[in-house]
Amino acid sequence: MSAIPGLGLKKPAAVAAEGNEGELYEARKQIYPQSVSGTFRNIKWALLTVGMLVYYFLPFVRWDRGLDLPSQAVLVDLANGRFYFFGIAIWPQEVYYFTGLLILASFTLFLMNAVAGRIWCGYLCPQTVWTDLFLLIERWTQGDRRDRMIKAKQPWSLETVTEAILKHSLWLMIAWWTGGAWVLYFADAPTLVKQLATFQAPAQAYIWILILTASTYVLAGFAREQVCIYMCPWPRIQAALTDEYALNVTYRVDRGEPRGSLKKAKLLRAEGKPAGDCVDCEQCVVVCPTGVDIRGGLNMGCIQCGLCIDACDTVMKKVGRPTGLIGYDTDDNIRRRAEGLPALKPQIIRPRTLVYIALIVAVSAAMTYSFTTRRSLGVDVMHDRNPIFVSLSDGSVRNVYTVRVLNPKGFERAFKLSLVGLPQGKLAVMGEPVGDEAGVPVTAPPDQTLELRVTVTVPPDVKLPQSTAIQMILTDMATGESVKKADYFKAP
Repeated sequence: MSAIPGLGLKKPAAVAAEGNEGELYEARKQIYPQSVSGTFRNIKWALLTVGMLVYYFLPFVRWDRGLDLPSQAVLVDLANGRFYFFGIAIWPQEVYYFTGLLILASFTLFLMNAVAGRIWCGYLCPQTVWTDLFLLIERWTQGDRRDRMIKAKQPWSLETVTEAILKHSLWLMIAWWTGGAWVLYFADAPTLVKQLATFQAPAQAYIWILILTASTYVLAGFAREQVCIYMCPWPRIQAALTDEYALNVTYRVDRGEPRGSLKKAKLLRAEGKPAGDCVDCEQCVVVCPTGVDIRGGLNMGCIQCGLCIDACDTVMKKVGRPTGLIGYDTDDNIRRRAEGLPALKPQIIRPRTLVYIALIVAVSAAMTYSFTTRRSLGVDVMHDRNPIFVSLSDGSVRNVYTVRVLNPKGFERAFKLSLVGLPQGKLAVMGEPVGDEAGVPVTAPPDQTLELRVTVTVPPDVKLPQSTAIQMILTDMATGESVKKADYFKAP
């Protein structure tokens, strides 16, 4: 491998030797990451544990919404067009809240990138989390880096076959749990688990479990760094969103070079020549989950997980040299050190991050206001098109409408439906008691849309234009809250 000038990136040796005429494809080299302990490894374990517990067990958390309503705290109820999140219920017409959440997630990702580069990739990305878990199983069943490398070159034996079967069995079990947990968010979890166990679940559930099991098994068990380097678009996108003040995992070239063994460094210093702190142990390389040598500079394969920092700090402590040879630093400080200037304290709060913070606050405020002021009832009116109006035998004119009454509350509610804009018109709801001039009583079941057939009739002695603007008003009899919907009354 050789460095690409100006970028610190690396390209295959074949391409480096042959120039532009070299092949553009490099066969994958199996990576055997070595285990490491330290601050950043502990952070990753903590996030992995919390994330896994939430993902696998959240579907089983209960939330009482009332009689005949789902009791699952987080549920995507596709059959009834609802999304439940604890005390919040989102209806199909409120899909804009999901749009807002996606915008918030994007701005948050941009902010994370502006603060510390690919910190999402290194700590929170599902591909990273599940790969870490699969690697933990691999080390437990087949040993650490050296053991796995030796066994990979040896012929199959009873021991290696047994270890491989155990490893893949555990991988498949976790992948299966992953797919199974996902479908539990779309149906009542305890009920669906029982149906799955007795082979009575819908076919779609088994299909999606199979798809997600296979994808988790392949991506976390085999593809691993290939997903981060080749399949994921974020490394390409984030490069356009970062700047020289973002923190990235960085090798201190001014401290580490010229690198060499402890013996070589001692001889150089005895001769009065400069010697760097890097002992060229390559521990930073062997612990990297994507096989990057951070000493070569910024690399698209680096996911900023910080494991090389833990490995280097461990070595520095053993050899009696200061830690921090590899650490989070900015491109601006790299440039300053190269020019012999002192490094500056990282500027977390700067125009770029303030813009992202302002956007996050603005979108959050807009969504919060929209949610807290959203109506607890709704009405929709659809005029029949065939026929547009009906002339009755006594000369009166009738229009028919389909009215949908929305009751998003978890209890039954009494409404009154009234008509304005047509003083001579008489409103009636088919199948409901006859109302008075103030309106027609309507009872809506909890968390449902009630569909009504409504007629508006005008006496024969009233002369009307071909189209008259009207409004139907739905009023909550208990609270007085009301909502209106405009439409037209058609006449000959």
